[in-house]
Amino acid sequence: MNRQERPPFQPSWRKPVGMLTIMVLITAWAVLVGSLSGLIGSLPMLLQVLVYVFLGVIWIWILPLRQLLAWMETGRWRR
Repeated sequence: MNRQERPPFQPSWRKPVGMLTIMVLITAWAVLVGSLSGLIGSLPMLLQVLVYVFLGVIWIWILPLRQLLAWMETGRWRR
């Protein structure tokens, strides 16, 4: 297929919606962690690290964003 035969590029609405959703998730995460900072700050240091790793890496990035990013690219929630 040469350059003239390709269909024109059609931008997807999923990427702006996905980026907005990511911004909302990050804001909600920051509010949650900020509101829990007094409670988390009273825990021993090692436990604080585990809580922040869970809340930051697993709860925000791995669980919801993996599927959200896949949806943004493919339009499907599962790979």
